[in-house]
Amino acid sequence: MDEQRTVAYSPMIRDMPASERPRERLRDFGAGALSTAELLAIILRTGIKGNNVLTLATHLLSRYNGLSGLAKANLSELQEVKGLGLAKACDLKAALELGRRLVAEHPEERPTVSSPQDVLNLVGTEMSLLEQEQLRVVLLDTRNRVLAISTVYVGSANTSLLRVGELFRDAIRHNAVALVVVHNHPSGDPTPSAEDVSVTRMIVEAGKLLNVDVLDHVVIGGGRYVSLKERRLGMS
Repeated sequence: MDEQRTVAYSPMIRDMPASERPRERLRDFGAGALSTAELLAIILRTGIKGNNVLTLATHLLSRYNGLSGLAKANLSELQEVKGLGLAKACDLKAALELGRRLVAEHPEERPTVSSPQDVLNLVGTEMSLLEQEQLRVVLLDTRNRVLAISTVYVGSANTSLLRVGELFRDAIRHNAVALVVVHNHPSGDPTPSAEDVSVTRMIVEAGKLLNVDVLDHVVIGGGRYVSLKERRLGMS
């Protein structure tokens, strides 16, 4: 996919109903009610000709495989994106670094994962918008607090391509005791495939060997989820 291609025309933020504008939604409902793309849109402030700032924010999340990938991008890489100059790139890096420092100072305030709905709340909006399938791992500590969310694969992950060591690499680096596997179906249908079940079974067995508890595999599509644990598929 050409990263620089223009997407379909989107109306300016000022032309959108007030109830759909990110700043007004933050004012009325609080920051927690906004999607990651909406929060990024507020930081970016303006879009480009033919595409509003919300579209630009969504494109950034797709290009860098989510917020964690965006945080790893340097200033030069960010400025390669049409619509991002030095000022906006610096604003983004500053905001992301503040978020990182806040989590480092107050680990007790990290979000916790106790259900598939918590996973959907964390990454559902963002992953439902992706045009390619991605497989991520939500890494957890002993209290099920989120240590990190890592993107392991872009594109369909199957048993012939899956490298278990790569999937657990960040879990070991972060000293995670548990993780949740999550991937999206760009079709919008979160129904697990036979391959999804097979991959899950392989990951669970590897987790036992590495002493990392695989709590669930959540499939996201169209803003909905299916938990393989709830359906007892590959989660022995």
